[in-house]
This record gives sequence, structure tokens and C-alpha cells, in this order.
Amino acid sequence: MRLPHLFPVAILALAAPLLCRSAAADDPPARTDRFTYRVTGLFSPEREKDLRAAFAELPGLSLVAIDFEFAEITVAFVPAKAFPGAKPQQVVEQFDQKLRSVTHHTFGVKPRSTVPREKLERVVIPTAVLDCKACCLAAYEAVAALDGVVQATASFKEGRVTALIDPTKTDRAKLEEALRKKGVQVGKP
Repeated sequence: MRLPHLFPVAILALAAPLLCRSAAADDPPARTDRFTYRVTGLFSPEREKDLRAAFAELPGLSLVAIDFEFAEITVAFVPAKAFPGAKPQQVVEQFDQKLRSVTHHTFGVKPRSTVPREKLERVVIPTAVLDCKACCLAAYEAVAALDGVVQATASFKEGRVTALIDPTKTDRAKLEEALRKKGVQVGKP
């Protein structure tokens, strides 16, 4: 019985895993990129803690910074790992779905506003006492849903709703009307 012809095959079979590991070790690590998005649901500073807790449940996504004033977050991730197979235009949608899923739809993400910050207008609307987080959330959602609202907050402690708006798309009257439809008593400025 002659076996010498099997010797090269056996050597290759034993060496293949080592060769594969070596090639993988030589590959550069996947690059982590940073992206900034608008975040919805961040209606009070106390919600930052909830947002940070949500990111603990999102593997592959790291919360780098929160800009409460403009309702933006900076996130670091490797796009191909966090959203495998997603085209660049699908990443925001898939990220939004993941964040909504782990927060029971209380947070979400959108692309950043394209309106320059210096063209935005801050509108502060006094309200009757919003006595709980649920009331604040309802007031926030009424205002935040309007086209042209870049950021909104609602404070039950201070009795006011604040919105950062694109004045070419909305105005104070539309904000007040949306609040009244939700049953929020609007005060005089």
C-alpha cells in the first residue's frame, strides 16, 4: 500500500486553519465611525439617563455625546457590523427601529436638521401645570410631531413647552393649536 501521495494533502489540511487565522490577523480592524442624528423623545434632561440605559441594550452602538439643546446624539459604530447589509440610506431607518424597539417606542432617531442653527427660532409657551411625565410626554409629542419643529421640551416643574423651530415651516400659533388639541392649557407669553 502506497500512501506518500496523501502526505501533501494532509499537510494542507492541517495548515489551512493556521493560514486562515494568519490572513484574518493581517486584515485591518473594521473602522468605527461617528455619526450625529436627531433624537426624538428627549423632552427633558431627566430622559438622558433613560437614553443612556437604552444604549446599553444596543450591541455595537456606543453613545458618545448628547446635545440636549438641539436634540442630537453622536453615536459610534461600525456600519457593516451594526447594520449588516444595509445601504447607507437605510442605516437611519434601521437604527430608529432598533432604538424604538428597546425603548418601547419612547425614543427614536432621524437625520440631522439641514436648517442652519442660526436660522432656528426658540419659542417658549407657558402652560398650566403639567403634573407628571406622561403629561409632559403628551405635550412634547403634540409639538414635536409638527413639521418644522427641530427640537421640543416640556417641563412639568417649570410649566412650559419649548420648541426650536424652522420659522419658514411653523410658528407659535401652530404650536399652541397643537397643544390645545391635546388638552394642554396654554398661558399668555
